[in-house]
Amino acid sequence: AEHTLVKGMSVSSVLNRDVKQFGKKHMFDANEETCWNSDQGASQWVTLDFPRTVKVSRLHIQFQGGFSSRLCTLEGCRTGEELVKISDLYPEDINALQISFETALDKLKITFENSTDFFGRIVVYHLGVLGERL
Repeated sequence: AEHTLVKGMSVSSVLNRDVKQFGKKHMFDANEETCWNSDQGASQWVTLDFPRTVKVSRLHIQFQGGFSSRLCTLEGCRTGEELVKISDLYPEDINALQISFETALDKLKITFENSTDFFGRIVVYHLGVLGERL
């Protein structure tokens, strides 16, 4: 069965370094009210680490309108390897991104570029990663 498989995660920045209010954990807390809010900057990112190799099948990202990304770059790798580019995504719905792909990974990096916000901030309410352990 598919389920969220993330073990560890890091993000490029947190607004005003206010981790309690805007930290990365809010992307996974299933709470509609909370979010990860990045600080200003041209390129923001999220890196996900999986406890073991997974075949990622689906990725779902819910942005806040006005703080989304016009270009998302996916990179991934197996343990001990360098990140390699998987694809560039141009979200059609400016508030949400859903993508299906089949890649075996231990790490996934999502880079958010070309933010719709003048200062480059990205706001993500929900990040869902579905797949199966190999």
